[in-house]
Amino acid sequence: SCLESMYFTHTPSETASADTTHSGNSTGGNTTAENGGHGAAAITTLPIVTWKWHHVELPYLITLWVLVCWLVKLVLHLYKRLTIEIPESAMLILFGFILGGMIWGADKAQTFALQPRTFFFFLLPQIILDAGYFMPNKLFFSNMGAILIFAIIGTVWNAVAVGLSLYGVYLGGAMGNLDIDILQFMLFGSLLSAVDPVAVLAVFEEVHVNEVLFILVFGESLLNDGVTVVLYNVCDAFVSLGADKINAAEIIKGIVSFLVVAFGGSLIGVVFAILLSLLTRCTKNLQIIEPGFIFVVSYLSYLTAEMLSLSSILAITFCGVCCQKYVNANMAESSVTTVKYAMKVLANGSETIIFVFLGISAIDPNIWVWNTGFILLTVLFVLVYRIIGVFVLTWMLNRYRLIPIEIIDQVIMSYGGLRGGVAYGLAVLLDQAKIKEKNLMLCTTLIVVYFTVILQGVTMKPLVTWLKVKRSSKSELCLIEKLQNRAFDHILVAIEDISGQIGHNYMREKWNKFEERFIRPLLMKTSARKSQDQLFNVFHQLNLKDAISYVAEGERCGSLDFARSDNDANLVFKKKFGADLSDIIPDINSDLSDKDPYDIPLPSSLPSVCLDVEEEMRRKEVGDNNAHHLLQTHLYKARKQHRHRYSRKETGVNKDENEVQEIFQRTMRSRLESFKSTKMGVSQNKKLKPSKKDQVHKVCLLLPTANACYMQFYNLTFSPRCQMETSQIIPVMMKVIMT
Repeated sequence: SCLESMYFTHTPSETASADTTHSGNSTGGNTTAENGGHGAAAITTLPIVTWKWHHVELPYLITLWVLVCWLVKLVLHLYKRLTIEIPESAMLILFGFILGGMIWGADKAQTFALQPRTFFFFLLPQIILDAGYFMPNKLFFSNMGAILIFAIIGTVWNAVAVGLSLYGVYLGGAMGNLDIDILQFMLFGSLLSAVDPVAVLAVFEEVHVNEVLFILVFGESLLNDGVTVVLYNVCDAFVSLGADKINAAEIIKGIVSFLVVAFGGSLIGVVFAILLSLLTRCTKNLQIIEPGFIFVVSYLSYLTAEMLSLSSILAITFCGVCCQKYVNANMAESSVTTVKYAMKVLANGSETIIFVFLGISAIDPNIWVWNTGFILLTVLFVLVYRIIGVFVLTWMLNRYRLIPIEIIDQVIMSYGGLRGGVAYGLAVLLDQAKIKEKNLMLCTTLIVVYFTVILQGVTMKPLVTWLKVKRSSKSELCLIEKLQNRAFDHILVAIEDISGQIGHNYMREKWNKFEERFIRPLLMKTSARKSQDQLFNVFHQLNLKDAISYVAEGERCGSLDFARSDNDANLVFKKKFGADLSDIIPDINSDLSDKDPYDIPLPSSLPSVCLDVEEEMRRKEVGDNNAHHLLQTHLYKARKQHRHRYSRKETGVNKDENEVQEIFQRTMRSRLESFKSTKMGVSQNKKLKPSKKDQVHKVCLLLPTANACYMQFYNLTFSPRCQMETSQIIPVMMKVIMT
């Protein structure tokens, strides 16, 4: 049934030929289908190669279409100029037009189309899971009130306003003769109120708007989908009942059903998030299946909510939002990386398929029923009521928000109400028997989708630039900024406590204490709770910074300069001595180190050591690869660190304790000898005589340092205000002599 949901309708001629072939095989009387064969007829001789297209037709077509969609995306990224001005989602739809035209020209029929079952059961869940799992929780829950108001009240407003306005215009005679009543208009308005998170995420990530604006629009679109589906089901039930049977009691039941379905789906997601956290708490000895639990349990939350007639979209959303913190802490780092990339691959691939097939599905003359008044007024009402809803709701929110939403941000929120695959999928689900004008509604929905994704998506970036909307900063926070933000959070909690006002800072602090006391011991491993200690994290970062500074100091003093620089002298050095002297490079570093207890300043021409660990880690081209290479090469040389073996259950590096201890002891011994030789003036066993070019280069660099050493030695030894021991004077004398 899973494959049948993605089966694309064949033309009658193809179906007839397939039936004829099948009947011909079955009349042979000796088919092997019942015995586990593939439906082939009886053979009289041994065939070398047989043609079994019907045996692999369905999975082959599915795989081929996935490949075609990804090739389209690859072409777009090979020619980046195509996506500079036009969003990628719009370009994928345009490519879908081209592919659909090619299919129509070959078959003269709509052979392939995006089916609702395929969309809602196999493409949409992984996109919603990716959005919920990687949701910035603090930003999301800090703006939860505004997001819920936009998602619930805004969605109901758009659905009711569009439906009633179209019905009023229809009564005025602007649409001609149509077989639509008020309940069907309300149903049509409910499916058009779905702000698609796929389209919003695709456009807003390319524009790089600020974080608050992004989370408001994206969070609204994410929860709005669940609310829209619930509202669509309520309106569809009203259409099935008929206008004559609807009374006050049925309306109250509809409101109660709306609330139960929405909050029930969210509760299902929370329950499965707890189950997922408990499962990953017990996978210490079987880490290879950890990523599988994420996808299986999350998808089960979606299917369970669908089985209970609850909001499946809200279920998988809150499952991802609530489990990410505990799951990432419980799993191994390799499993976290696997989940990250696998989820991104699935979500990105599904997004690409959706947009391509939104274009392919349009090449079907059977669904295009044109009514100028109905189509143009629908597009107008969708835009106008979106603007009215955003500005009115924002005016209400700004009365209580500490930082109000600016007018420019409100314009972008109004303009960012993009429709996409959810609206199209709901339109295809309309029952032709109950709604006579289904094709007109489907045609209008496609036009609204194309208008918002293509036209509004293309003009979004120029509009953001013209209005000078605040963009998001690409740089990550450094350690001192994180410390200050944390201090400000505590200060705000204290101010709220002193003033007697309970705000979101106070509630967040209470929740953190409750979580630390009751939830973490239940859902998080003991080792994971210890590793989440803030002081431990700071110590880890400072320790890493010390290692990076150790290598950077060696580079500054000339011993490791060849590792990053490719000037003539270093190239000569690498050609002559690179292979022979690789084992004693740490000793060169210790011999040429200029650090001493008196903190003698280095010349201003030399680059300073970066004290920000995260700044070093952010340098993708140089920092990540080069720093890792330097730390691996110059701090220690691991021997047999990786032990490659074939196993379906074990992955990773070698964990032999004796070997790890040996590496650690050799590393610490090397650093201790380097420390002694530099600080105490003790000569080492290994000496490397530098070449003439290196000596000249070193002397030129250290002349200012020699002068500084001499002045410090003079002040320390001959000044009457300074009385020093001999052990304190010797290191300074050695420094002057060596320099």
